[in-house]
Amino acid sequence: MTMWRTLADKIRPGKKAMNILITGGAGFIGAHLANRLHRQGHHVRVVDDLSSGDPSRLPSDIFFRRGDVRDVPNLWALLHDVDVVYHLAAKVSVPASILYPREYNDVNVGGTVALLEACRDVGVGRVILASSATVYGDQQRQPVDEEARCRPGVPYAVSKLAAEQYLFTMGRLSGFETVALRIFNAYGPGQPLPPSHAPIIPYAMRQIVQGGSVIVFGDGRQSRDFVYIDDVVDALVAAATASQVDQTIINVGSGRSTSINQLVELIGATVGRRPNLLHNREKSGGIHQLVADIRKAEQLLGYHPRVTLEQGLRRLLKEDPLFRDSGRPSSRDPLSTQPATDAPNQ
Repeated sequence: MTMWRTLADKIRPGKKAMNILITGGAGFIGAHLANRLHRQGHHVRVVDDLSSGDPSRLPSDIFFRRGDVRDVPNLWALLHDVDVVYHLAAKVSVPASILYPREYNDVNVGGTVALLEACRDVGVGRVILASSATVYGDQQRQPVDEEARCRPGVPYAVSKLAAEQYLFTMGRLSGFETVALRIFNAYGPGQPLPPSHAPIIPYAMRQIVQGGSVIVFGDGRQSRDFVYIDDVVDALVAAATASQVDQTIINVGSGRSTSINQLVELIGATVGRRPNLLHNREKSGGIHQLVADIRKAEQLLGYHPRVTLEQGLRRLLKEDPLFRDSGRPSSRDPLSTQPATDAPNQ
């Protein structure tokens, strides 16, 4: 009997709950994932170095340990009797990766390799990597499918692509199953707003709520695929039990393209204030267009995005306390429009 059939039998719905480890599980996506799995009755463990995570996002009965994903002996203990590992721990600031490429290689690549070594040693069944759509870089054909040749344009994207390659190579050599989900621009309640290079949606909403200006790099016509956090979690959860996904890359997005100018107008309509949009054309707006082809996710994961951008923005405004006060405009820097995997400043 193959490992896949053994794992599938073990975690089929109706069977006993899974033991799951989430690295970076106190971060934005990680905490949403941990809470969903916990509500479903699974036994969830979280390890996070708290460089950007917050353990208060987790229920008290989720096992949490502060630690570095490169600490293999610590991982051995955490991985004992674990069925599925979600690897979300990573450094994610695109501008910071340009300044500190060695650090990004050390954490994002070295941390992945350390985790995979520990998974091999302990005997984990499946590892799911939260990768990033930034690995695609500039692509002429849109939407982008998983067969597109990757053109990573920044060290962060290079580190994510290298992590994918290590994932598949180690899984193939060591006998555990591997899946990489390339997540596009995730957003939703609980997404932090760091002082600089933060995601465009919480930045623009905060500025508009407070009556401030929204500064966008370039002409604002660059477009992205914005996907609500609940839809991202749907895909991640499905990846734990899906069949025929070993050694597979899967896009996770909305499949819809929205320009930054359109996005700001939608946020203004959601908030009920006309946005004051300013363009900084001296700085690049990044990749011209990046939207996901999600047919593979539909076929393999049964994935169907349920939350439209308009609905997601309304939920974000209603549910996130970050937007409930009406203080003075923020002086925060304009934000990056790179796809987010699990940390706030991407």
